[in-house]
Amino acid sequence: MRFDVLTLFPEIFQGYLTQSILKLAIQKGLVQIHLWNIRDWAKGKHRSVDDRPFGGGPGMVLMPGPVFDAVEAVRAQTEEPGLLVLLTPSGERLRQALVKELAQQRRLLLLCGRYEGFDERIRLGLRPREISIGDYVCNGGEVPAMVVIDTVVRYVPGVLGDPQSLAEESHNAPGRLEYPQYTRPRVFRGMAVPDVLLSGDHGAVARWRQEQSLLRSRPLEESKQTSEIERREKS
Repeated sequence: MRFDVLTLFPEIFQGYLTQSILKLAIQKGLVQIHLWNIRDWAKGKHRSVDDRPFGGGPGMVLMPGPVFDAVEAVRAQTEEPGLLVLLTPSGERLRQALVKELAQQRRLLLLCGRYEGFDERIRLGLRPREISIGDYVCNGGEVPAMVVIDTVVRYVPGVLGDPQSLAEESHNAPGRLEYPQYTRPRVFRGMAVPDVLLSGDHGAVARWRQEQSLLRSRPLEESKQTSEIERREKS
């Protein structure tokens, strides 16, 4: 799977790409990640990529010219144009179902904003898939892009050592969180591992894990129901 990240600050990704599971996935050739500096497509002596907003207001807005040129040039790198994703607080919420959907793509182009955001014509003209990682604002789209990469690559065959890990993780079953996990020592600062996990009874362990998963998931389900009620009341 190929990721193309379009950003004004590609250096932010250097440490991230050289660690842990993602590093191994890149070394094995399972994942490709290419970093592109939008400023490389800026014109003029100062290579400006932003300007003041029409109508006044604080901050600077990313101009359409360099972004359009960057996206079009990067898309032309391969025959597969890929899905363009715009990381924005106003986008569709990134949930596990959407992660699975994105993982079906062979190529994702992740467009990272900065400052006060993008000129609206970028959204209208390039028609990206708009995605938000949550109801808050980051300093830029780089961290959200890392979140998208980090969640999607787990579905690339061969990236995880044990594919069964995906099946039992939180959020993979709708409305379900993963059960508690324990390892050595059996007792730590007065806190003991539940006896059932030491019993050797696989059926009892499975039942305990299912019960614990349901207990953990109740607050999540209640929170989702509350959010849905609030959304309907606002609409």
